[in-house]
Amino acid sequence: MPTLTWTGKEDALRAASLVPFRLLEPHAAAKGGIVGDPKAAQDNLLIQGDNLEALKALLPYYAGRVKCIYIDPPYNTGSAFEHYDDNLEHSTWLSMMYPRLELLRELLAEDGSIWINLDDNESHYLKTLGDEIMGRSSFIANVIWEKSDSPRMDAEFFSSRHDHILVWARNIKRCTLNRLDVSEEEIPEHYDKVDPSGRQYYLKPLRAMGGQGETRESRPNLYYPLIAPDGQEVYPIRPNGADGAWRWSREKVSEERERIEWVAGRSGWVPYFRIYADQMRARPPETVWSFDQVGSNRTSKAEIKKLFPDSESFSTPKPEKLIKRIIEIATQPGDLVLDSFLGSGTTAAVAHKMGRRWIGVEMGDHAVTHCLPRLQKVIDGEQGGISEAVSWKGGSGFRFVKLGDTLFDAFGRLNPKVKFADLAAFVWWRETKAPAIGGSIKATSPFLGVHEGRGLYLLYNGILGDKRSKGGNVLTPAVLASLPKHDGPRIVYAEATTYSPSSLSRMNITFKQIPYDLGSMPLLAEGALEYAAGLMPEAPRALTARTAGAGEDGEHV
Repeated sequence: MPTLTWTGKEDALRAASLVPFRLLEPHAAAKGGIVGDPKAAQDNLLIQGDNLEALKALLPYYAGRVKCIYIDPPYNTGSAFEHYDDNLEHSTWLSMMYPRLELLRELLAEDGSIWINLDDNESHYLKTLGDEIMGRSSFIANVIWEKSDSPRMDAEFFSSRHDHILVWARNIKRCTLNRLDVSEEEIPEHYDKVDPSGRQYYLKPLRAMGGQGETRESRPNLYYPLIAPDGQEVYPIRPNGADGAWRWSREKVSEERERIEWVAGRSGWVPYFRIYADQMRARPPETVWSFDQVGSNRTSKAEIKKLFPDSESFSTPKPEKLIKRIIEIATQPGDLVLDSFLGSGTTAAVAHKMGRRWIGVEMGDHAVTHCLPRLQKVIDGEQGGISEAVSWKGGSGFRFVKLGDTLFDAFGRLNPKVKFADLAAFVWWRETKAPAIGGSIKATSPFLGVHEGRGLYLLYNGILGDKRSKGGNVLTPAVLASLPKHDGPRIVYAEATTYSPSSLSRMNITFKQIPYDLGSMPLLAEGALEYAAGLMPEAPRALTARTAGAGEDGEHV
């Protein structure tokens, strides 16, 4: 498969793995980090901070859980936006996008899809980049959105009126997309007949009307007689007198005989079948979306102006109807939607009104000055955008957090601010590559759960009520006896153990030492290099034996 090469790609390939895991802390702009109904707030999350670090921080809790990702990244147009550096060289832009797409892919559910909104400046590069990360066979469509409702008369060559929305599946074989509802006003005029029950329909010939392939020779199983109203046998004969083929098999004719309607023609009886208008009430989405269907840039600017009369911050927001169309196609109520370039907050606002759970990430002050108040207005029942169309009346809530300290320092040492539940979620994800059960782990037991037959335990932060250095955080015979039982292999994370490797092996226990087996090794290696270069005041703690020095019976030696 063709791939892109650009200056700095090698660094971009490593970037996601080098991003530190950070804690998510309640934001001071919201009391306790909660806005609206505290119970409902657990479903929705607004994050202020760099989106690359935020995406990494989300992995232990949301990996493989997001049904729909929509992002509207900087277009790299050469113009300077207030909130984004949108004046990047192509190589820098690609290096910015690559690690973010990698992490977004990890967050996407197996049956989910990702939608990326761009213009002509980078869309062709992004298509190749996306194929490299998501898989070319996972590409679904390039949706053309008519973003402008009038031509630009000052255009030098062409007046560009569209954006691209590139769509990939996480797993093309498992991806689920919805058909769109069709209102009565949209039913075409050729549905000009009505059956006795009042259903509108039109007639289509039952004989296949295609080319050379629709013949008796090529489709022998579709050449058979039908019985006309006068009892005569009717075969699918082409206008030139050659034997043709029916559209339906014998079985389908038998099953749906009530849809067949006979019409007396000049050459005898001709069978047709009914296509009902209500069968069109759900149709596959098309790849061209006009501004009168989903709104234009003019629409979105008016929406933002109504929400923030004194703000000129966002020159290219997206209309709520556009995001509504995407969410309608990609999700069901209750599904999780993610936008890591949240901008003015449109995706979160629309998802909230449509009864979807959501995560939004924004980096600048406007996460507080725009996203927060906009979503507060949604909770209060704001009636702009799609509110009337979805009968939105207000309610629910969300959490507002910011990126906090890293889990590990430059020496690979665990941050003392890390709580048991945070480390437990990280350990679970690291071992299983699945998010914490239920999205979080409660600090009530060292037993985290069972994955593929293995019981996973974490001894940390005095979870057993014993915070002595050789107490509850160290795997000793007494501690092991107190742990919840699991019949099968066990993995135990702890600061140390008094058991020898042979004893652990005999008991079918894999011991992993905190912090060294938590993935902090790259940081240790970097710390060692910096120390060697004279840039650090002390050497990082050297890797030593994984046990605290013990005999077979657990006694120290």
